[in-house]
Amino acid sequence: MEFFKIRKDIPFMRHALAFNVISLVTFILAVLFLTIKGLNLGVDFTGGTVMEVSYGQPADLPRIREAVAGIGYHDVSVQNFGSPRDVLIRLSAKQGAGNAEISETVLAALRKVDRSAELRRVEFVGPQVGEELLENGGLALLFVSFGIVIYLWFRFEWKFGLAAIIANLHDIVIILGFFACFQWDFSLSVLAAVLAVLGYSVNESVVVFDRVRENFHKMRVATVPDIIDNAITRTMSRTIITHGCTQLAVLSMLLFGGETLHYFALALTIGILFGIYSSALVASPIVMWLGVSRADLVRAPVKKEGAEVDRRP
Repeated sequence: MEFFKIRKDIPFMRHALAFNVISLVTFILAVLFLTIKGLNLGVDFTGGTVMEVSYGQPADLPRIREAVAGIGYHDVSVQNFGSPRDVLIRLSAKQGAGNAEISETVLAALRKVDRSAELRRVEFVGPQVGEELLENGGLALLFVSFGIVIYLWFRFEWKFGLAAIIANLHDIVIILGFFACFQWDFSLSVLAAVLAVLGYSVNESVVVFDRVRENFHKMRVATVPDIIDNAITRTMSRTIITHGCTQLAVLSMLLFGGETLHYFALALTIGILFGIYSSALVASPIVMWLGVSRADLVRAPVKKEGAEVDRRP
């Protein structure tokens, strides 16, 4: 399906070096933020207390945050849970304070603001569990990346696999860089979004690479930059429609999903935008720099032994 058709190929590869420089600078900035500031890990990773509190009327989340901050818990997450009257409160671990003591102190502060506050449940996430989650999340990223390389290597050629994984890791580091720069809360839901972006981004790379391979068969006298330019240009309509529809769904979560889905949707939004950029303007130039040629993808037909004899009358 094409809502519009671009008649003339856009010369993306003419500016490949500029795109790669921009990507490299952005990547280095993201790494610097991760090194200097680090990720603001949530309760899922650092350990802490999770409280579910119910109210007699819709809860006033800003007042709840102020009440909890007033007793010294500034790093707190407050969000609705199930209904406007139910609230989920996540508190970071506090040295020298027990789980029961924390919940009683917080509940007392909440009842000063609203006497209808009722504690439903309390859970404690230990630091050891958080470390295991962080380690398992890192292993998941590693295995997914390795699987992508193997898949693209077998489907296309090793140059495409290497280019795709560089582009995908570029997207992941950029997302993590944003979260480190602005110190947004990095939770398990954000990690799930990062893993989703890996699969989403590689899908776009496969679409472009598949068109490149097809062009090597069709455009026999064209240069490699012209073939890649044509592949990117011809997939732009599909890219805009697909990513536009996906972003509409993510945007609805970002605007109306509340605090629960806010950072999940934010990570997906960054991943979608940079996924489009990296698939066309990071992976494709890298394939060109690696020296992909028609011989890598177009195999000469094998002549059948005795075929000439079979054609004789």
